[in-house]
Formats: sequence, C-alpha cells, structure tokens
Amino acid sequence: MEMNVPVVVIGAGPAGMATALALHTVGQEVILLERYPEARPAGNILNLWPPPIRALGEMGVDIDDLGAPCHTTFRNARGAVRAEVRLPDDVVRDYGGGFIGMLRPELYRRMLAAMPEGVLRTGVTVARIEDGEGAARVHLADGTSIDAGVIVGADGIHSMVRTHLWGEEPIRSHRLHIIGGYTFADVPGAERNEVVLAHDRTVQGTYSSIRDRGRDGYQWWMVEAWDADRPAPDDLKAHAHAALVNFGSPLRDLVAATDPAHTQRWPIRDRVPLTQWSKGRITLAGDAAHATSPYAAYGAGMSIGDGYTLAQCLTGVDLADATAVATALRRYDERRIAHTTSQVQQAYILGKVFHHTPRPLRPLRDWVLDRTPLLQKQVGERSPGEIVAQLAEMGAGLAPEAPGARSS
Repeated sequence: MEMNVPVVVIGAGPAGMATALALHTVGQEVILLERYPEARPAGNILNLWPPPIRALGEMGVDIDDLGAPCHTTFRNARGAVRAEVRLPDDVVRDYGGGFIGMLRPELYRRMLAAMPEGVLRTGVTVARIEDGEGAARVHLADGTSIDAGVIVGADGIHSMVRTHLWGEEPIRSHRLHIIGGYTFADVPGAERNEVVLAHDRTVQGTYSSIRDRGRDGYQWWMVEAWDADRPAPDDLKAHAHAALVNFGSPLRDLVAATDPAHTQRWPIRDRVPLTQWSKGRITLAGDAAHATSPYAAYGAGMSIGDGYTLAQCLTGVDLADATAVATALRRYDERRIAHTTSQVQQAYILGKVFHHTPRPLRPLRDWVLDRTPLLQKQVGERSPGEIVAQLAEMGAGLAPEAPGARSS
C-alpha cells in the first residue's frame, strides 16, 4: 500500500525551487522549506545556458524574453580574441539565443510565480533530520516534524544536510573574489548581445548584455586574487574601476555608470566534489552538492538541472518503498555527479591559471593563450559539447505519469 509522504526540500534557492517545481510537474507531493521570511536571491547578476532554460520551461516557468541572448568570446585585455564559444545554430534558435544574460531577482520572481499554492513554507527552521525504513523525518525548530519519502538538501554551501550525510568538511577557498554590478545606462562602445570575457596579467574583466522586464542593459564583473582573511574594499565600485585600468572603455565606463547600490562582492569558494550525494532517503542539490566558482558560469544552471533530473528519476516512484527510492537516488547520482564535478574542477583550475600563476610564468601563460588553440579547445569547444550532451540527456522531458500529476 502506498504511503502518502511528500518529498521535503530544504532551501528555496534556485536548486530548491527547481526541485519543487519539477517534482510537482511529475506528480509527486512536495514541501519546500525556507528559513527566511521569503525566498530571496543572494546576488544580482546571472547567466543561463540552454539546459536550464529548457528545464524551466518544462516546469511551468515563463521563459519568454527571459534574458538577453549573448555570444561569448574570451579575449586579452587589448581585445584580441583567444576563444569563441560556438553553440549549434539550432540550440541558439530554440533557446532564446542560447546563452542569456539576466538579473537573478527576475529568475526568482518567475520561479515563484510558477510555484503551486501551499508548496513553499517560509520562516521555517530545520533543527535536524533523520532517515528511516518507512520514511525520513524532518524535525523543525518549533518542535514539530514532517515525515518524508525523500529529503533533498538544497541548503547551500553550509548545508546541514550534507554534514548530516558525510560529516564536516572544509570549505575550499580559491583566494579570489568577484565584484560585479549592473546598469541600464547606454554606454558608448559596449557591445550588445555579447559576453566579452577578458584578462590582463592578474585580473579578469567581463561584461555582458542583460534583459530585465523589457529593459536592456549590461552586467559586469571583475575577478582578482584576494586572500580569504583580507578585509573587503571599502568602496567596491571605486576598487573595481581602479583594478580594471588595463581594460579601458567600455568596461570601465560601465563600472562608472553603475549605481553603487547595484554593486556586490563575493569571495570565491567551493567544496571538494563528493563521489556520492545520496544515502538512503536523503540527497543533495545545488550548492549543497557542488558549490562552484563563477568561472563555470553555471552555478544556478547546474542547480536547476539537479531538480529537473531528480524529478525524472522519481517519476512514478512509490515513496513508501525504500528500495525503489534508493534505486532512484542512485540513478540521480549517476546522472549528475560526473557532469557537475567536471564543471567545479574546471572552474577551480581556470581560477588558478588566470590568477595564481607565479609572476615569472605569466608572460609564458599569456603567450600560450594568445598564440595556441588551448583555450579554444578547453572552453570554446568543450563547453558547447557539454551543453549539447546535457540537452540530449534530458530526453523526452518531464513526464507526468503519477496519479494526480498536472500537465507541464
């Protein structure tokens, strides 16, 4: 006999919201818990690749005019192209231009608009979790509990669920930080529908087009070496403007045009990837599973992909059947871990290459990047190949097979 137990998702970031939406689409009952009074974005700037765009659409999220379509090039500070990301024409056509630039709050707004009534519960603190043969249990700080067929820890880089499963692990500092912002100013020379990702000897300076609620603008960011225990700059905008001195206009003009209130900073850090996410009835998604550097440009996208894949694996599964649940979660691990680990490690290595190469070797590094196809093969060809592979792995999509499922 089936037991009416839900999937309980902890954390309402992109991973948690995507998991809840996708599970609802395939007919599983789901409860999404968020400790803050509302689901809120941790940052402002964002890019998405085609797989998460497709996933969002199948979950019922409005993806019409979601962001500005962008073509991506890696350049040196003088503007010479080192690598070009070439997505297939049909992928660009089918997914709103392929790679899109947008603001993170708009993604939250659209995902929340698609969320069924009663699924999201805010202001709820999880005290602890436990697994069991018949069901897992989520214990809340108010003394109540929720029985669950599956618990999904989408609770970020400091994940309590990950610690419960695999113990305490150190956070890996990249000894880098990112400062970024956005503006809707019309800055002369800024290229529309482009991601211009450039490096000088020590700094990455990037800008891309964005589209937000019908407005066209630009987001920008810079990355540089910065020890984790070093205090943040007092004036983020002034610091970024000065650090980008070798890049000239339009990048520095975009920084100058940005309202300081639209500027943020993040230390770059991750965790060494796990070889297993799931145990029993409990699993992970998003940053709890694979926190990654912005060098992947895929953190939110991978998180959305986690929720989508987990829903596919749990489609039609009786959550009262511990064996069936464990089998489904093993399939989820098999489909996600290799891909996300590759992205996390590549981002970590790129950060070291661009920002922690010893000073005497930097001219040689730049000669290789300027004169050989190394970067083109590593990011210009490998990244599109992985995008196409991810789209293929999504197969026929989210199929609402379980009783009571709604159409997607």
